[in-house]
Amino acid sequence: MKLGIRLLGSVELYVDGELVPLGAAKRRAVLAGLALDANRPVSLSRLAEMVWADAPPASAVANLRTHAAALRRALGERLIARPHAYELRVAPDELDVTEFQRLAGEGRALLATEDFASAIAALTAALAHWRGASGDGLPQGTALDNRWASLDEQRLQVFEELAEARLSVGEHGPMLAELRTHLAAHPLRERAWAQLMLALYRCGDALAALNVYQDARTILDQQLGIEPGGELAGLHRAVLDRAPELSYAPPATPTVTVPAPAVEVRPTVGWTVPRELPADLVPFVGRTRETADVVAGLTNSAPPAVAVSGMAGIGKTALAVRAAHVVAADFPDGQVFVDLGYQPSLSGDDVVARILRAVGVDADEIPERTGERAGRLRSLLAGCRVLLIVDGVTNAAQVRPLVPAVPGPALIVVGQRCLRGLDGVCRVTLGGLPATEGHTLLDALGGAERLAAAPADAAALVRLCAGSPLALRIAASRLARRPTASVADLVAQLRDDLLDWLTDDDLSVRDRLDLGYAALCADDELIGQVFVLLGSAPEEATAPHTTAARLGVSVERVRQALEKLLDAHLVCVDESGGYRLPPLVCDYAAELAEPPAPSMLHPLPAWPAGPVPMTPVRVQRPARSA
Repeated sequence: MKLGIRLLGSVELYVDGELVPLGAAKRRAVLAGLALDANRPVSLSRLAEMVWADAPPASAVANLRTHAAALRRALGERLIARPHAYELRVAPDELDVTEFQRLAGEGRALLATEDFASAIAALTAALAHWRGASGDGLPQGTALDNRWASLDEQRLQVFEELAEARLSVGEHGPMLAELRTHLAAHPLRERAWAQLMLALYRCGDALAALNVYQDARTILDQQLGIEPGGELAGLHRAVLDRAPELSYAPPATPTVTVPAPAVEVRPTVGWTVPRELPADLVPFVGRTRETADVVAGLTNSAPPAVAVSGMAGIGKTALAVRAAHVVAADFPDGQVFVDLGYQPSLSGDDVVARILRAVGVDADEIPERTGERAGRLRSLLAGCRVLLIVDGVTNAAQVRPLVPAVPGPALIVVGQRCLRGLDGVCRVTLGGLPATEGHTLLDALGGAERLAAAPADAAALVRLCAGSPLALRIAASRLARRPTASVADLVAQLRDDLLDWLTDDDLSVRDRLDLGYAALCADDELIGQVFVLLGSAPEEATAPHTTAARLGVSVERVRQALEKLLDAHLVCVDESGGYRLPPLVCDYAAELAEPPAPSMLHPLPAWPAGPVPMTPVRVQRPARSA
């Protein structure tokens, strides 16, 4: 039996991966108390103090035994009855508190040795265990309160240690919004005030850094009646003096120790160390937990393979590249980046051949027979710390030969589909950026002062971009190129024709959607017919039987088509169970539902083949309520 006990948020119990309903808050408090003191007896009197805020009732012992009996139905022999006590047997990796503290300790040690990249990975993974306030939803005023307060304090410390590590690698711009949010909730954290000052100074805004010091001084005086401590006051003086040591200096590249030839594993062919990672996207906003999930999948999983999926323009490649840079030092034998461009015609053998060339195998030495190439690659990479990143994947067969079968290599796969056919890999699915992070990205690229002067229009712009980092970047680029235009002007243009205006040089939301849609329709033409039908009423939900009746095909075929669209993030399921088009996709589907005109500036993908037995409709364009 494998347990998963989560206390860093609402209290949850998983048994063999299945969530166990716990019921009443007091029963969850019993589980929490036993888990916090795991592997040692907890007396009934101590448990009562953890469950009841006031004096326990006369029935307390009977109630506790009832709760314990209910828990034992899920926990089995893990919950042991002792004389006047209970003991819960838990492995260290089965309790999120223990995992959080382990990762935090590792990160702290790495930070002390100035291994900032590894520290960021460990501290980010530690914070990823948090889902809310510890012990959320449990009775208050009990003996557990001090335990929760201690854990919440540890969380704040780890956040600030992570901020220190990220500032040490030059992430002062992306840290601004996160530090401000942190301080809004915890205004007495002097270390965080100092970090915000330093980040602003390194962004070239010394005046804002000095203003932050005054804000901190005022809050400390009003709430505690004290002056800022030595660290904060010293930083204030250094900013006034524009001290050179405050400027950002990239950390020295760590020396990689080359193993002795006697133990080094290398292929007999000439080995080229590939360094193919694209540049990290700047600014990179949010995605802290998702980055930690990818890093954990590469470093703590077997096989070390992660599949990142999400709709077009949602930031999948940026996340994969960010995570790859975080762990790059762990893969000194090279990093290979392959972009398949969402071409379903490319086979797994084609991908393997590309990687063989990247590591130095001559073209005439690459095996011709199907399957032999993959075997050759596995032999070459055995024992080698090589990171493979494959972007633009349309089906599992393209990357299945790359899933590590021996220690050494690791794999990140990026695509719009979830690739359920890849067994054993970790999966990270990206949703849209929250509105706050959307504002942060717009501020960084489009001009914070300009957007702050028109808050309602800025909020409308964020809503129109629907959490898509690509759309937000294009919108910000348009603002930056037209300094005299108002934010309201751009909002009006987007409301008039969203996808036409979400295009900038080689960036286009429409083009990204085209790629994934065309690859999906290559599997089954009915998928295109279903999608076009959805586009004729893009804001309405549909059910498989309704769509099947309109297309004159079986309900099962339509259901399969809708599930493939769902897998590719081109539709979503609403609370009623109906299939609905997500934002941005609404506009794309509505365009496809309109009869193509020769004069259109943006040619659409081919109209799906086959009859669509429905009467002509007037396409209802998505409303622009933003």
